[in-house]
Amino acid sequence: MSGLMITFEGGDGSGKSTQIALLATRLRSLGHDVRTFREPGGVAPGDPGERIREILLDPVHTELGVRAELLLYEAARAQLVAAHYLPGLAEGAIVLCDRYADSSVAYQGYGRAVLPVEEVHELNRIATGGLTPDLTLLLDVDPAHGLAQATAEGADRLEQAGAAFHERVRAGYLLMAEAEPERVKVVPRGPVDAVAAAVWSHVEPLLGRMERE
Repeated sequence: MSGLMITFEGGDGSGKSTQIALLATRLRSLGHDVRTFREPGGVAPGDPGERIREILLDPVHTELGVRAELLLYEAARAQLVAAHYLPGLAEGAIVLCDRYADSSVAYQGYGRAVLPVEEVHELNRIATGGLTPDLTLLLDVDPAHGLAQATAEGADRLEQAGAAFHERVRAGYLLMAEAEPERVKVVPRGPVDAVAAAVWSHVEPLLGRMERE
């Protein structure tokens, strides 16, 4: 495939949406075909992924089990991979994702601390068909600070999971970055412009490779 897949990961309130928007704008100004997505989700209201998102984030669903939660995430992900990620990459687009498979490992694996992490990895492999990002940018933030920002206007079901849960999520992310340093780049929290510059320092080398190929 001739395109690039770049995923943004991090705890709640880490600034992923802001940085994806800034990166997309910069890449488009250079003439690149950029397609942005969020997980779980779709591209329009009523899409299967958007309906799954409503279930997963609605605080009323307190009875939802961890395995059911994970499978819903994987279902939404499988739909995005088949309908959007793979076609976009085949057409030479740069695909930017607000969360991907690493989120399930961090949240449903390390965070929930119920399912074996290996099981989460295997379900990720099945849902994605083995599609791995070219680059993953882990926007690292202290959970307490991030949650305070993310929940200023109310908390969703995951954001209500408690401080210990979110500390485990962060620790899980950092373990993944340590295990795959070539793919996962940690970007510490800071001023928006400084974070954007750090993001670009990791993205720019990929553009040169993309052009050569």
